[in-house]
This record gives sequence, C-alpha cells and structure tokens, in this order.
Amino acid sequence: MKLSTILTLLAIAIGLGFISFWLAQQSYAWFPPAASQEARLIDNLFAFTVFLGTFIFLGVTGTITYSVLTQRVSRFDLTDGPPIEGSLTLEIVWTAIPLLLVFIIAGYSYWTYEHMAVRGPMDLVHLHVPGLESAYAAPMTEAAIEEIEVTAKQWAWAFRYPTANVTSAELHVPVNHRVRLIMRTEDVIHGLYVPAFRLKQDIVPQHTVEFEFTPVREGIYRLSDSQFSGTYFALMQTYVVVESDNEYRQWLATTATRPLAPASNLPYEEYTGQKKPGFKAGWPTVKPAPPPLVNG
Repeated sequence: MKLSTILTLLAIAIGLGFISFWLAQQSYAWFPPAASQEARLIDNLFAFTVFLGTFIFLGVTGTITYSVLTQRVSRFDLTDGPPIEGSLTLEIVWTAIPLLLVFIIAGYSYWTYEHMAVRGPMDLVHLHVPGLESAYAAPMTEAAIEEIEVTAKQWAWAFRYPTANVTSAELHVPVNHRVRLIMRTEDVIHGLYVPAFRLKQDIVPQHTVEFEFTPVREGIYRLSDSQFSGTYFALMQTYVVVESDNEYRQWLATTATRPLAPASNLPYEEYTGQKKPGFKAGWPTVKPAPPPLVNG
C-alpha cells in the first residue's frame, strides 16, 4: 500500500473521529439533566456507544458510497473483473476488530452496571443459594447516609424515614448524600423509575430489595412505576425532591410535627366514587389499596 494511501486513510479516520466525538458530546443533551451520579455513568456509556456507532456507520457508508461512485465499470463494459480469491489477513482483521469492540462495549457496560449497584432478577433468584453471588449485584461498600423505607402497592407510593419517624407520599433526599432505599411491595411487582436519575429498579413480592444512589442536582423530578401493575398503574406517580442538607433536615423536622392523614390518591378516590359521584369505569379492576397514612 502506498504511503499516500495510508496518509489519506489516516486523515479520513481522524476526521471521522472528530465528527463521532462531536456527536457523542451532543448526545448528553438528548436526555433529561443528569441528577445523580448513576445518571452520569449511564450518560457516559451512551455517549461512548454513540461515538463507536457513528464512527462505524460513517466509515461503512462512506466506503460503500466511494465504491459505488468511483469503482463502477462503464455502461457497455462486459469484460470480467480481476480474479480475486480472498485475503486471509483481511478476513482476520474484519473479524477481530468487531470482536474486540464487542468485548470493549461489554466490559464497559458491565463496569457501569456494577458501579450502579443495580440488583436484577438473577440476584433475587440466587438469594437462597449459599455461596452463589449474582453478577448483577454490585457490592455496596459505602455506608449509606440516609436510609429510606419504600412501600409500593396498587397504586401508591409511601416513603418512611425511620430516624425521624416521618412518612411521606413524596421522596425527599439531600443533595450530594448517599441514599439507600429499602423497598418492599405489598402486592404485585412494581418498578421504581426515575428518568432524571437513569434508575429503574424492580420491587419483587416477598423480597426486600435494597438500592443505593447519590443525587447531585437539586430539583423536583418525576418518579413512576415502570411495571404494568394493573388498571391505574399510569397514575402511580409521585415526585423526588432533591434539596440541600439544611432544607432536607428542616423538612423532616417540620413534617414530623404533622399528624398522620391519608395521602391524596386518585385511583382510590375514583374507584370509591369520592372524586366523581356516580362514575363507573365500565371495566373490572382490582380494588386499589387504601391510601397510605403520611405526615406530608
């Protein structure tokens, strides 16, 4: 291969690298603002795959386009092309490079998953097997700053703060503090999903699922049920309030002084006819669980 050809290919590769890197940086804006450390891990992984995908896509389509435009025979040329029997070196190269990329993506994905401390279904399956550790469960080496008990039921969330004896229908957490959620469900499987945190964790019946994360951006974010849990599952939503440590402690102190009262729950109110007297949905459904008793 001529030196000029090598330099040309190298320049093209560098150009494709710059374009791919630029698009990968743009991909960070395709999601809601990252509000947790775990979100940054996911966004970095996504940007990495965008970089690789863009580089490969532009390289392959560019090669095909170049071949179609420059390597065609003339309209009335009926002669045979040069006899090519193959190239062992080329076949090894185009097999080894994709294989290497697959291992790189798999390794990076596994590393991200480990650091997110996500507990998948295999972790629950293996809980009863002595000595068998799930590859889906990351070691939780840091001591959690705040432990919050999460109860999911059809169709409501309840968040209890044991140290302050507070129960809330919204999840309040201090910014830049490690938080551990101790999650249980009273009926069917539910999924705690916070898009801004890039977190989605299944809550399996008859199991206590623990999960840790660190919020890094103050604000109010949507929390919903990612699992289809029945008729009103789309209404099983609440908010995550990320606030400063002082505001968080003040909220706990203020809320603790309030008496327990049933939380507002549209599924239960609609089902019992409190919201719309005489309203009938017209379809059978499981009776919603009573609203949780909360301080605020």
